[in-house]
Amino acid sequence: MLNTSLRMTNNDRRSVGRRTVLKGAGIAGLAGLAGLAGCVGTGDPAPETTESGGGSTESSGGSTTTSAGPAMADEIEVWGWDVAARAMDLIDDPYEEANGGDVSINQIGRADLKDRFKSRLLSGTGAPAASMMESVDAASWVDTGGLRDISGWLEESGIKGDFVEGKWGPLENDEGTYALPWDIGPVVTFYRRSVMEENDIDVSSVETWDQYIEEGKKLPDDQYLLNLPSNDYDGLWRMMLRQIGGQPFTANGAVNVASDKSLQVARILKEIRDSGIANDLASWSSGWFTAFGDGTTASLTAGAWMEGTLKAELGDTSGDWGVFKPPAVESGGSRATNWGGSNLTIPAQVSDEVARRAWDYMAYTLGTEESQLTMYREYGLFPALETTYESDAFDQPNEFLGGQEAGRIYAEIAPEIAPYRYTVDTPEVTQAINSHFRDMMAGDKTPKEAVDAAAQQVADRTDRDLA
Repeated sequence: MLNTSLRMTNNDRRSVGRRTVLKGAGIAGLAGLAGLAGCVGTGDPAPETTESGGGSTESSGGSTTTSAGPAMADEIEVWGWDVAARAMDLIDDPYEEANGGDVSINQIGRADLKDRFKSRLLSGTGAPAASMMESVDAASWVDTGGLRDISGWLEESGIKGDFVEGKWGPLENDEGTYALPWDIGPVVTFYRRSVMEENDIDVSSVETWDQYIEEGKKLPDDQYLLNLPSNDYDGLWRMMLRQIGGQPFTANGAVNVASDKSLQVARILKEIRDSGIANDLASWSSGWFTAFGDGTTASLTAGAWMEGTLKAELGDTSGDWGVFKPPAVESGGSRATNWGGSNLTIPAQVSDEVARRAWDYMAYTLGTEESQLTMYREYGLFPALETTYESDAFDQPNEFLGGQEAGRIYAEIAPEIAPYRYTVDTPEVTQAINSHFRDMMAGDKTPKEAVDAAAQQVADRTDRDLA
């Protein structure tokens, strides 16, 4: 029997064996965590098996009953996008060998997946066994009432404390927990080494955005230091606001988009635009990738997950990239923030057998160090599983990034990331920032007018008070 284990954060670290019993919310009775094969550290012998799938099996009506507990579905479908779907595909074969079942990974475009999955949550039919969910979307998806509460399984498995604490906020409410964390996006600035060297730009000397802007002015007119995509001003704003400890909403729910910190970020973004060092290609467009590929755009500030995307899309640039911590908003300020990060969640509409198999696969994929590190090594998805951070995997020279030990930079940033308050009205903030920052970039609004207008729009559309 192939074994795997989960490390716990209880006072005495232990591993979870196949006999661990779960109390799944919304699932009648008790369910076994069959996917966490082996009994290392429990003092119990491994259960006898009759088949190599892990646990003696008895198939009935498309499900498998194991010696560990109630039936799990024989096969499930999991939805994901981009390199995340490819990363899951690395894990499904080892999972199936260890625990049986058939896991099918369906790779769907990011925007299409979001639309399709949310519509199926709302309709109550047609959803897969499990799906990716970005933290930025979590509050609104939880609000549909269409996600299954996994808090009982989390409690029994003991793995909750192994994840970065800041990941849980958007995934929970007073009634339960609705997703298992996957990756986070410690922000770094990716840069083309050859472009910087040819133009005498020393990124190691850069501490603040003001300094980076000045360095960017060394580039010739047909090259840009970075990109300010008009379809993603909110992403840049959120990244910098979080970096300086800002929040879009106060603790009592008032709209805080026009705060002094928000205005500070707006002014920096406008300064970047006015300096002439940035182009404005739509993010994720073919032209956007082409500009990074040919060096027309020399750098981008994004989550660590961008490494996997650059590898997949611009493989011929391998070795000519490097990373450094994102510039601070002001001298001596924080250089730690987050952009993006995903989770896996189970729709409430699927059967108990399907849900058990989905949880089993999720716990194996996201709750074990080996699986998380495999996905990091291959696709650069930086794990939310904090118990991995001491791994020497983060100290290995990164060929794509010119031999740099970039993983250790990610691991240094991750524990310093400030929490951020997502709500069901986060999409309103996104729309307002993008709309009024476009006016700001065009010169039709000052930064102060832009953040004030954005705040008022959010307040008007959500019936919240202004801070």
